[in-house]
Amino acid sequence: MKCPHCGNELKEGYLICEKCGEEIRIVPDFEPEIENRITETLSTLAALQEGEDTQERVQEDEETKEQKEQRHGAPDEDGRRIWVIASLVVIFVVALIAYGAYAYHIRTVEYQISRAKEYAAKESYGEAIACLEAAYARYPDVAKLLFMEADYYYLEQDNDSALRVLYRIIEQGDFPYEDLEEAYSKIVTIYANQGMYAQINELLQNCQEDEIVNIFQSYLAMEPEFSYVEGSYAEVIPLKLSSNTAGTIYYTMDGSKPTKNSMIYTAPLFLEAGEYTISAFFVNDYGIESGIVSKKYTINLSVPNAPEVELYSGEYTEPTMIAVEGIEGCRIYYTTDDSEPTADSVPYTGPIPMPLGKTRFKFVNISEEGVSSEVTLRTYTLTLRGAISTTQAVSNLVDRLVETGYLEDTSGHNKRQNGTFSYQFSSVLRVGEADDYYTIYEYYDDGTGILSRTDKVFLIQIYTGEAAQLGYDEEGEFVAVPV
Repeated sequence: MKCPHCGNELKEGYLICEKCGEEIRIVPDFEPEIENRITETLSTLAALQEGEDTQERVQEDEETKEQKEQRHGAPDEDGRRIWVIASLVVIFVVALIAYGAYAYHIRTVEYQISRAKEYAAKESYGEAIACLEAAYARYPDVAKLLFMEADYYYLEQDNDSALRVLYRIIEQGDFPYEDLEEAYSKIVTIYANQGMYAQINELLQNCQEDEIVNIFQSYLAMEPEFSYVEGSYAEVIPLKLSSNTAGTIYYTMDGSKPTKNSMIYTAPLFLEAGEYTISAFFVNDYGIESGIVSKKYTINLSVPNAPEVELYSGEYTEPTMIAVEGIEGCRIYYTTDDSEPTADSVPYTGPIPMPLGKTRFKFVNISEEGVSSEVTLRTYTLTLRGAISTTQAVSNLVDRLVETGYLEDTSGHNKRQNGTFSYQFSSVLRVGEADDYYTIYEYYDDGTGILSRTDKVFLIQIYTGEAAQLGYDEEGEFVAVPV
């Protein structure tokens, strides 16, 4: 048996064409309301016909043939024939209208959806899908048909067919935003349930709707973004790399291809003088990798001059201050442990008292752009003839603080606090024009073993051992305040 709509050969027992989706009806299945209307019309016509025949028979008995001919102007047989033909025409027109109404009704979206739901309720998903396909062929702007079809494929565990139907919504391009968002949501759900995160990433990469991409961006692995455009700069730049969602950025700085064994980005990359090729890629929490992006940077910076230290290296026998001349736009840093000075070293803020013994100073200028100058090296040896030792100086200070009641005992206890105080030699300082002192810092231990420096600085005269506290006069010069 062939389909009357498309001519496709039908399988035995099938009532729906697999090709066009039309339902095959051996006997038209009229709607009850339409069938009742036709029945009422036919009954009315039959009653009219029967009444007319009775009237004719009565008239024939009462009237002569001549009278009937005069009144009707035509033989009885011809009149009845005309009436039958007219009745048949009316019946045909009514039937045609009824069938047309029925044919239109079975092609509506509502009818096909209703039929599809009936089949689906019986788990006859193939027939349900055929109904929906037939309706979609006539109404391609109704997304609901495709969503239902995808759901029925999904219930049959045919994910590929479900995805194919949902992609039709995206690719058709004329559905409203709400339908597109629902289609993307269903596709992402199907892929996620199968762990197919790469397909989700590809789907979102090709999506033109930013709002939809933002909804599902956790699945997306975009190329890292660079905080500076590539090019030449006359300053040190703190280059930041960022990603669209949670994950890890891997990078290289020499132009080589980054891998998961490369450096992991955790903080800004400070690019100083030189040329750099930064290459990076992003891996999201689902293991999806982005493409690799590379940018080139050239940092052209002027190198500042090395610091100028007024005091030359040598041996000294009296306290001396070490002064360094600064450069505008630079800061001076120094070390005394033979390490190279950096921006993390001790900053130079003013003349430095020369330490006792032999000391190697290294000074460097660092510009605002982070460029370091060459290092200036100075070596000083300070020897004080006739001076008391630094150990004796600390002992003299503690004894004096006990005498004045500042301390309870030489162990550093104090009535006002629960912890203990201790004292350490710092440097040699000339106060005024000729008085030389050891500077001694005070530290406090609250019982945790951690020392914190207080704001007091004590002085011990290097020759007499007299104790004092460091102070300042009105002009900001050092003065020794007796203890």
